[in-house]
Amino acid sequence: MTILIVGGGGREHAIAEKIAENPKVEKIYAAPGNGGMAAFCELVPLSATDVAGIVSFAQTHAVDFVVVAQDDPLCLGMVDALKKVGIPAFGPEQRAAMIEGSKVFAKDLMRRYGIPTAQYRTFRSYEAAERFLREDAVFPLVVKADGLALGKGVLICETKEKAISAVRAMMKEEKFGAAGRSVVIEEYLEGPEVSVLAFTDGRTVVPMVSSMDHKRALDGDVGLNTGGMGTVAPNPYYTHDIAERAMKEIFLPTIEAMNREGRTFRGCLYFGLMLTADGPKVIEYNCRFGDPETQVVLPLLKSDLLTVMQATVDGTLDQTPVEFSQESACCVVIASGGYPVSYEKGFAISGIEAANQAAHVYHAGTKLTDAGIVTSGGRVLGVTATAATLREAIDKAYKAADQIHFEHSFMRRDIGQRALKAEEKV
Repeated sequence: MTILIVGGGGREHAIAEKIAENPKVEKIYAAPGNGGMAAFCELVPLSATDVAGIVSFAQTHAVDFVVVAQDDPLCLGMVDALKKVGIPAFGPEQRAAMIEGSKVFAKDLMRRYGIPTAQYRTFRSYEAAERFLREDAVFPLVVKADGLALGKGVLICETKEKAISAVRAMMKEEKFGAAGRSVVIEEYLEGPEVSVLAFTDGRTVVPMVSSMDHKRALDGDVGLNTGGMGTVAPNPYYTHDIAERAMKEIFLPTIEAMNREGRTFRGCLYFGLMLTADGPKVIEYNCRFGDPETQVVLPLLKSDLLTVMQATVDGTLDQTPVEFSQESACCVVIASGGYPVSYEKGFAISGIEAANQAAHVYHAGTKLTDAGIVTSGGRVLGVTATAATLREAIDKAYKAADQIHFEHSFMRRDIGQRALKAEEKV
């Protein structure tokens, strides 16, 4: 088989590496891919959002199956376009990808079908949003841009002034472009956060191992929000009882709601949950694998990933075994100095081969040059280790990450510490 992976981050590297384990796979293309994927994929110089270009490439290069891993091409209808020319693709069609593409749609869907989430109001005019914040709002609260904003369109606001500033940046200053034309203002929920990725063919839902992301840039969960500085799996807060409740109250009702709306979801549906005193509630949906959650979940998958992905397209997920290891995993992200604001690129990276001996080194922001692998993004590498216990996985991941060097690099030193404390309590 010939496979095409659409995207170029750490998530795509992890997906490609897992798919490469299937003996039927002879060739993997990655568009655009990254420096690490170049070792076993042929990189294609196409943007992940170039729908026409990707479809044309898939047709002319006899691609058998496409994995659309990023949110924006899914929301642009890439799966639909591939389907029209007879090429099967993993991921939801455009109408279903709306569950991530519009937070207003997602919140209204949950309200209509009684799926537990934070109370909220939506606004399409700055004046109305400002009036609500000045007169009726309870703080802290959360302000969200309606559309895709590279994971940066969600702001927790402790005060009225911060909330008004956030809404102004989105709606008046257009900091996130069209994504901020409408906003959701919702109550601030408290409790441990859990990420759960789930395979679905539109009928059957198969949750993957739960995980815990670390969004803040610096140790102690301080600093700016990032795309994720590390993850661990499984998440100790996500007990068997909570998992059963989430399946009954959230996962299955969401799939059924999408079916009733004529937006059948096939692919990977990401549930961002808050475990409140009243039970699990949805913080957000994503229409694809999370990043860096994928980098801890897929190394624990014992079943063949490509077979499972094909089952979501064919509607045979209920007949397809999906098994995960009982081990734990930890991913530590090594980032460029200055991330997530501004950072330099082009620094040579050393130590990757040594780190790869004991861990998976997933490339996110790297580029292959004549001089070797250099940095080309904010989150540069994700170093993932698996072990029998979470503590061992954390130690292994840091030991491997410490062998990697490039100028101005930094990483959080406390990935997994909250989970270790939670394990002691559970």
